[in-house]
Amino acid sequence: MAATQRRSRRIMMTPDELDEFLATQRTCRIATVSGDGAPHVSALWFAWDGTSLWLYSIVRSKRWADLRHDPRVAVVVDAGEGYGELRGVELSGTVEFVGEIPRTGEPCTELDALEPLFARKNFGLEAMPHDGRHAWIRLTPAKTVSWDFRKL
Repeated sequence: MAATQRRSRRIMMTPDELDEFLATQRTCRIATVSGDGAPHVSALWFAWDGTSLWLYSIVRSKRWADLRHDPRVAVVVDAGEGYGELRGVELSGTVEFVGEIPRTGEPCTELDALEPLFARKNFGLEAMPHDGRHAWIRLTPAKTVSWDFRKL
């Protein structure tokens, strides 16, 4: 079970607000740790299934290499321009790799509902366009912290 947020309960998102936010946002920033201990942050499209954040990453990326070495990760999804509009979520935990690497579309029941969701959200398609260069990473967060300054 994910750790509960202690700070600033007044501005934290409700579970429904969190789900709506993560379902409608497109880009996250993912922080990994390299083998030499150096941090690395990159932007990536994602999908939220109500429980886990799903990332479709190029398998020849620094991000992928970092996560194969150390699967701990922190991810931020945020929105807003002015101070009173800022809102976001930080999710952290340990990732899992799901499906074949790289993904070519082989049957995988864990991805049956996710891939059409991701394809619609990010490509406007009904089916996932597998290119043999990407694969799936699932983060089921151990800790979630959210904020919505519009509540101030």
